[in-house]
Amino acid sequence: MLFTATIVAYFHTCKRKMYLHHHGIRMEHTSDVVYEGKLIGESTYPERAAKNTQLELDGIKIDYYDAKTNTVHETKKSDKMEQAHLAQVRYYLYVLHRNGIEGARGIIEYPTLRQRHQLEFDPEQDIPLIEGWLSDIEQILAQEECPPVINKSICKNCSYYDYCYVTDED
Repeated sequence: MLFTATIVAYFHTCKRKMYLHHHGIRMEHTSDVVYEGKLIGESTYPERAAKNTQLELDGIKIDYYDAKTNTVHETKKSDKMEQAHLAQVRYYLYVLHRNGIEGARGIIEYPTLRQRHQLEFDPEQDIPLIEGWLSDIEQILAQEECPPVINKSICKNCSYYDYCYVTDED
């Protein structure tokens, strides 16, 4: 089963957030941090939309795909969740591979840090890795109970913070 790249990224960040998002509890629209990230992505590379294609395969939407260079571009505000960003782009490359697009690569850009990370897709390593993620994700999302709060420093800036930490004292 394929999931959105957001679900894959959340799997690498917080299983609870992934579970809530998948089950229709969406908090990103209330987050200034999420809005700031979108603004950075849109304003840093204004020409990107004209030069790249939005691609949708198997219900997975890739915002910036350069068909000439076979490259997925992803812009992020900060590298604090770098593992999740790498997983998201690796997943895009997996979806491209499943659809017969070979040799794709990914570039993650952190404009505020002036950093770029390039990724190549290695089918021998990446396919079993990603299919393992998908299996784990499927098991977590099928559970009746939401995973517990993780209580990490990243929680303070999470759009789900109020949902996870506001308690009813009655």
